[in-house]
Amino acid sequence: MTGHQLLALFDAQVTSRQLDLAGRWLRSFGEGFYTIGSAGHEANAAVAAALRPTDPALLHYRSGAFYCARAARAAGEFPAAGGDEPTPTSGAPEADDATPPVVGDEPSDERATRPGPFPVGGAPTGAAAYQVGADGTAEAVPEPAGPVADPIDVDRAPGAGATSGDPAFGAVQPDAYAAAARDVLRGMVASAREPLAGGRHKVFGRADLAVVPTTSTIASHLPRAVGLGLALERLRRVETAGRRDGADPPPRSPWPRDAIVVCSFGDASVNHASATAALNTAGWYDHTGLRIPVLFVCEDNGLGISVRSPQGWVERTLRARPGLRWFAADGADPVETYQVAAEAAAWVRRHRRPAVLHLRTVRLLGHAGADAESAYRSAAEIAADEARDPVLATARLLVGAGLATGGELLSRYDERGWQIRRIAEEVLDEPKLATAAEVVAPLAPRRPARVAAAVAEVAARAGGSGAGARAEAFGGKPPELAGPLTLAQSINAALADGLLAHPQMAVFGEDVAAKGGVYGVTKGLREKFGPARVFDTLLDETSVLGLGLGAGLAGLLPVPEIQYLAYLHNAEDQLRGEAATMQFFSQGAFRNPMVVRVPGLAYQEGFGGHFHNDNSVAVLRDVPGLVIAVPARPDDAAPLLRTCLAAAAVDGSVCVFLEPVALYHTRDLYEPGDGEWLGQYAEPGGWAAGHAPIGRARVYGVGSAQDVTILTFGNGVRMSLRAAAVLADEGIGTRVVDLRWLAPLPVADIIREASATGRVLVVDETRRSGGVGEGIIAALVDAGYVGAARRVAGVDSFVPLGPAARQVLVSEEAITQGARTLLAR
Repeated sequence: MTGHQLLALFDAQVTSRQLDLAGRWLRSFGEGFYTIGSAGHEANAAVAAALRPTDPALLHYRSGAFYCARAARAAGEFPAAGGDEPTPTSGAPEADDATPPVVGDEPSDERATRPGPFPVGGAPTGAAAYQVGADGTAEAVPEPAGPVADPIDVDRAPGAGATSGDPAFGAVQPDAYAAAARDVLRGMVASAREPLAGGRHKVFGRADLAVVPTTSTIASHLPRAVGLGLALERLRRVETAGRRDGADPPPRSPWPRDAIVVCSFGDASVNHASATAALNTAGWYDHTGLRIPVLFVCEDNGLGISVRSPQGWVERTLRARPGLRWFAADGADPVETYQVAAEAAAWVRRHRRPAVLHLRTVRLLGHAGADAESAYRSAAEIAADEARDPVLATARLLVGAGLATGGELLSRYDERGWQIRRIAEEVLDEPKLATAAEVVAPLAPRRPARVAAAVAEVAARAGGSGAGARAEAFGGKPPELAGPLTLAQSINAALADGLLAHPQMAVFGEDVAAKGGVYGVTKGLREKFGPARVFDTLLDETSVLGLGLGAGLAGLLPVPEIQYLAYLHNAEDQLRGEAATMQFFSQGAFRNPMVVRVPGLAYQEGFGGHFHNDNSVAVLRDVPGLVIAVPARPDDAAPLLRTCLAAAAVDGSVCVFLEPVALYHTRDLYEPGDGEWLGQYAEPGGWAAGHAPIGRARVYGVGSAQDVTILTFGNGVRMSLRAAAVLADEGIGTRVVDLRWLAPLPVADIIREASATGRVLVVDETRRSGGVGEGIIAALVDAGYVGAARRVAGVDSFVPLGPAARQVLVSEEAITQGARTLLAR
């Protein structure tokens, strides 16, 4: 590390510390809304310095110094390193010679120009040039009277590095650190001009810095990091293969081919299920021979708010992880931190394998502004942490190397503090989000005309330039010539057409490749499109969704499968907290398009009990912006799936494609052998005309269709059509409305069809409390519907095993009786 780098590191750390103090100052008069600070974690600036500014970073919420250093590196204001891949130090893990370097790794262009060498190493002993107390105030302390023990070897050659007479020690000027501080301060005051979230949340993130925003949910970003690493490596290999065989340009990563992912988190997060899932998945894939270039950074301050991490627990946990190379550094030693971080990054970059850097830190100024840590920590413990202040550690090195005096550093600290105070005062006057429309604008953009155009374009290609490839994929017999299909067969064909239409699309999940899915829905896809695009995953739903999140972020179009709806619930925060919030927290700068296939709902004749007959979708409908499609008829399945794929590609939508398991192989509607539930698969020429826009229902008229309107979805469609036939024999005409979309609900169609008869029966196969029916009734009330309404819904119960299931689920008899009751009013 050079003297210039050390001074730049100090600037990043001081900027971060002053931001923490500014946040508390803003909070003191009600204008600051976020006070979780980075004090004590400023060693992560050295981690940022050891990485490339094009390496995507998913950061812990104590990453202020990392963010400032990354901004300086991207602006060219942080001096470059002497080499991207240092020689391993004696105490570091040895390189894995069994793993050859990956073909195609090119050196970064960042190696072009650098200042002359200025070695700095080994923190000197002695008093600090200044100290920062728990209240955030700084004061100078006496400098060492005699020579410093173990002096640092300083090269005095011209241009070697900063010295106390260097112009760098002049007045603090507007620079990348100030720009980064403005970003962070805008987030603290919820300014609408904050460059990424626009005042919706305080995040560390900017697209041009390759910093991906993360939520404050503990460890929830780790599965995404694993998915991003896997996606980057797949894209790199596909691109290399494409360049070799001269094929059409393959999907490309938004980051350099040799980029690695860095993902930081706190020590308490090690115990979280999401972290366990991510670290296990990284190791699992490494064990299978697949490459995931992710550097995990565990910033260990020993505390989870007030709960202590047991001594040695974090190290033992991380070191025991199979498939992860372990590195460790002391955050109180900036040179060691930089060297070990550089070595870890170089190892991951060279071998394309995961590693974890265990960075020991301290936590200063408490967990957040309102945290009185003296209530659970002794004064001696707090003082011990203050003595390991990473900002002081860097200051000691600068003073000990003769690069600055204590007074110069204290002056620099104060000048940066006043600069940040002035910026804080400026951002106070910036506008805030003032309307609900402004708040939700980036949440889930809907451009139906563009989605329809995308479907039409796919259709034209499938029937034109892509006709040959399509015929080959289907073995000369496309699905439109295969006769009427079941729901499962239609979805299978639509997935194949999707893989043909979207080169960036990948289908994956538990048992989807070799087995072809538990119900055969993905049968034959791996053979047609190869294991790089259709592959099995380990059995962990959090990781399946995490792979999708990372793949979408990398520019792919992931179609993960969650094997059963009941299995989604232990992983649903990956949809709620991560997938659905990405565009909201980045104003569309980042997105993670995804179509999640979920076999679900009930009516498998009680087979498997509630884990295979889950009828709870309330948690999905509660996620803002999430699209939920439910295909009931085979001839609807392909149009709905094409719409979801197009919406994901065009708008970055996150869609759940909820497939009624009980209807997968159903063939008959009214009588055994009638084949009336089968559907014809449309040829490409009919795809545009048969487009199913998001939020539009399908209506069936039975009899006169003038007496009662049934609003339903999924299994309810088939039961309602059967019930309508019975009612027709009694002279009752019925409109059966297949909602098709549970989010957003087809409100306009609901109101129109309800008003047509003035009598509404809601048939809801989910539960009575929290079910879809509640939303339908609310939509009717909000629209001023004044007709009669009644609801038939599942009982508030889990679905039991065997025939007992019939006691808690909606039946055809309940539907017909509900309609009769409406007409009797």
